[in-house]
Amino acid sequence: MKKLAFLGILAAFFGVFCLNFKTPTQPTISSNEPGTLKWYTWQEATELNKTKPKKIMIDVYTDWCGWCKKMDKSTFMDPKVVEYLSANFYPVKLDAEQKADIVFNNETFKFVDTGNGKGVHTLAYSLLDGRMGYPSVVYLTEKYERIMISPGYKEVPDMMKELKFAAENIYQTRSWDDFSSDN
Repeated sequence: MKKLAFLGILAAFFGVFCLNFKTPTQPTISSNEPGTLKWYTWQEATELNKTKPKKIMIDVYTDWCGWCKKMDKSTFMDPKVVEYLSANFYPVKLDAEQKADIVFNNETFKFVDTGNGKGVHTLAYSLLDGRMGYPSVVYLTEKYERIMISPGYKEVPDMMKELKFAAENIYQTRSWDDFSSDN
């Protein structure tokens, strides 16, 4: 009887413990507090884009990426970045190793196991053209056309420059190299 009670308590503890973990489709940072960035899942952003079109900025990350975490705590917390991103984009967090399927444009993107418990999500692979470095930021138009892929950690001034390049449609008349060298 004591054994059964112990197992019941253990099962209850384990259930509560598991509820504290986020599912793979949730963004790692999400807050509705003033001055913080509201991150969307891919599904949320594409649904919102149907009724209120906006460009999409995708932060492709992994849980083990130190530079991703640093960017979350610094660049993506900066008030200028938060304000500009919120006004001009649907910011999306995409875990490049998430296991949950994503359905988009009648195509199902899945996790592909590459061995030893490692793998890649095919949506991340597609967005990054197979160049799987983290963090990477992908900018898309309202019609899901890629504006640019930007690999690596970004300080606030560099992020602001990229955001303006995409949001203000500068990419339509100038290359990124020309724009970034002038600014």
